[in-house]
Amino acid sequence: MINPASVQVLAEGLTAAWAPFPRARFTERALAGLGGLELKDRVRHVSAALHDALPLPYPRAAEIVRECASRVKLDMWSGWPATDHTAAAGLDHLEPAMATLATLATLTPYATGEFAVRPFLERYRDDALKIMHAWAESPDAHLRRLASEGSRPRLPWAGRVAWLMTPGPTLPLLDRLRDDPSEYVRRSVANHVNDLAKDHPRVALELLARWRSDGGSHVEKVLRHAARGLLRAGHPEALALMGATPGSGAVEALALEAGTVPIGGKLSFTVTVTAGAPGPMLLKYAIRRPGSRRVFHLGQRAADGSGAVFTVRKSHSFRPVTTRDEPPGGRELDVIVNGRVAATAAFTLVVPAPEPAPATGPAPK
Repeated sequence: MINPASVQVLAEGLTAAWAPFPRARFTERALAGLGGLELKDRVRHVSAALHDALPLPYPRAAEIVRECASRVKLDMWSGWPATDHTAAAGLDHLEPAMATLATLATLTPYATGEFAVRPFLERYRDDALKIMHAWAESPDAHLRRLASEGSRPRLPWAGRVAWLMTPGPTLPLLDRLRDDPSEYVRRSVANHVNDLAKDHPRVALELLARWRSDGGSHVEKVLRHAARGLLRAGHPEALALMGATPGSGAVEALALEAGTVPIGGKLSFTVTVTAGAPGPMLLKYAIRRPGSRRVFHLGQRAADGSGAVFTVRKSHSFRPVTTRDEPPGGRELDVIVNGRVAATAAFTLVVPAPEPAPATGPAPK
């Protein structure tokens, strides 16, 4: 997606913003060697070409980039190198750089400004966070979301900022945005709390309990998404926060559709669960093999009393993906009811049979 077309869009905007922009030189350098690079290396490569083509004092270069965003419709792929350029070239200029990221977030909503803001949080901490507090008050949802997403403790693909890993500094941001009218913003807030819970579960649970007490239009959905990591781990206090009785409930029957599953196929199973107490039943399942255990959502049911029975059917895909290796061999399926493994069944993942060769021979008369 970062390719000649996306580079041309960025070049068009920069030329419209600044007539002397060396469009041909920028395009030639940005495309030279691009084909052999992976995603983030492509971003950096185009960003370096942009830096070379804008040999101006940064505040002026920042003005041109902001004007570029108002002249053409940048998307994630054409805009991402511009945010990367902001982080690299603007690090000594907090105010114009953060203003540029704000402009790109507003006019180019998916230009991944959350990565670019990290170096400024690292160097300027309080001053950068103060600017992000102002973003949280913006009428633009994309800028409010950037305030939460850019300050996440464990933002995927981003460098760690040590002070963000400590509990406390970003909580006022989350308080401001937790009941935001935009689901896009609220999901970022929930992801932020889920990050926090990995290192400081007590702080995260206290925060979520306070939010429930304070109320709000969207509090229950935010709580469920924010506590999902703790719920996958069967954390008793997280289960209790959701109203579930930790460890309560039993599996009456667990049936696999087949004992062997080809790589690329699906494991289909049916499970019948009996409630041990009234209230929510949080159902998960885990796929285990030596050295690996992955937990997935199976369902949630509301039991009106002890003994209520529910049947859930599920298919789990073993389609190959680039981020995960699935070698053939034995597996175990665990069904988890309110944080407790309540049933286990074994199956085998196998190499699929080869496709039959096409028939050869003379054509029929």
